[in-house]
Amino acid sequence: MSDTGFGLYVHWPFCRSKCPYCDFNSHVSDGIDQGRWRRALLAELDWWIDRADKRLLTSIFFGGGTPSLMDPETVAQVIERAGTRLGFAGTPEITLEANPTSVEADRFVAYKQAGVNRVSLGVQALNQADLAFLGRQHGPDEALAAVATAARHFPRFSFDLIYARPGQSVGDWREELKRALGHAGAHLSVYQLTIEPGTQFQTRFQRGEIAIPDEDLAADLYEATQEILEAAGMPAYEISNHARPGEESRHNLTYWRMEPYLGIGPGAHGRVRHDGAWHATRQARAPETWLQSVETLGHGTAEETVLEPEERRREILMMGLRLAEGIPYGRLDRLPPADRRAALVDEGYLVDDGQVLAATAAGRQRLNGLLAYLLG
Repeated sequence: MSDTGFGLYVHWPFCRSKCPYCDFNSHVSDGIDQGRWRRALLAELDWWIDRADKRLLTSIFFGGGTPSLMDPETVAQVIERAGTRLGFAGTPEITLEANPTSVEADRFVAYKQAGVNRVSLGVQALNQADLAFLGRQHGPDEALAAVATAARHFPRFSFDLIYARPGQSVGDWREELKRALGHAGAHLSVYQLTIEPGTQFQTRFQRGEIAIPDEDLAADLYEATQEILEAAGMPAYEISNHARPGEESRHNLTYWRMEPYLGIGPGAHGRVRHDGAWHATRQARAPETWLQSVETLGHGTAEETVLEPEERRREILMMGLRLAEGIPYGRLDRLPPADRRAALVDEGYLVDDGQVLAATAAGRQRLNGLLAYLLG
């Protein structure tokens, strides 16, 4: 639980199609100039390395969008530049997100040769009807074949599933999750479907065209998830992430432990230290705006603010209480009020042993309310 992580996040904003549930910074575009984008990502990486406090990298994460549409040479050069300029702490975790289509799985060897040692696959569902509803371009058999390909080529891999889909029962989800476990490695990410602002699903939801499970059913689905995955030796180490001990995502732990990370590419966020203070950074969201800014200024930073101690404390609580391990006292310059902590302990939502503050499983299920009470 020591603060040793330092990550690099690289955002690739392009997809073949926009999924109706997705509110990430992703765009459908043809005719991408891969060389131009490669040069821009390297330029922005150099610009931030020149500014931020230097530490050895523990992880790199290529996210999106669909990073498995990137030229493998771009991935290779970003990894090489980061390693040359910063250095790696031991063997870094280098993850690339991918869609589980046969076309993208065919590129796995090239990504492995580029330096990627972990992939995260957006499977999302294991039946054709729900995959079509979610706007995915793969079928269940194709997805599982891609998972098998990932298992052959990478020492570590993970895939995502979405639950609380319209019409989904607890029994259906139990069977689907057990099937997924037959193909999983040592890590699974399992997310509850939510209606996000600005998505196609929000429009359809407002029109009454789709309905998602109510809170009680969603809670039952969540509890079934915890029960099945814990019994399989993959307990939740974060609200939506499950792993065998020692197989947690190092990069994501860097986020949740509020350790520093650089964020490059359109819309990427970062938390870095320089000039003796913590800085929150955000890159320009629109791909063309970001690209032109990098080519003109050397970076596409749209916003950079110094985090005041109280903001930093709130972020540590908001992120750290997502984790089963909780937050060591030493990570906080000031604890939440003792009476509020004690009340949540009495209710069974918080553990406070005098060294670590951690939400219980029940507390993590109600994290928004718990945080509102602690920070109120």
